[in-house]
Amino acid sequence: MESQVKLNNDRLELLDRLKQVAPDLVDAEWQFLNTVYRDGALSSKMKRLIALGIALRAGCTNCILAQTKQALDVGASSGEILEVIAVEMAMSGTTGVAESLRVVKLLDELGKL
Repeated sequence: MESQVKLNNDRLELLDRLKQVAPDLVDAEWQFLNTVYRDGALSSKMKRLIALGIALRAGCTNCILAQTKQALDVGASSGEILEVIAVEMAMSGTTGVAESLRVVKLLDELGKL
């Protein structure tokens, strides 16, 4: 499996490129996401962990990397992320295991495991 840190860095570079060519679109999306993920009835951390579970279920590589990193950035522990993986695996079976390996590799590359 390729480096997940490199994939995430590539994703971020492409987002920067998209912002250069479509700044209004990206700014609107960021504004919406900032509203969605701010603390409310659920904490930002909880929302990011939920989003990670959904991303895993959807099998979206970019989403999985982004939500894992965002969850870490708002204070989620590796243990909390591994519990999200466990729930997702319970809901998805072996396909959940396959996508979860990406998160394990990213956490390992970041020195979080």
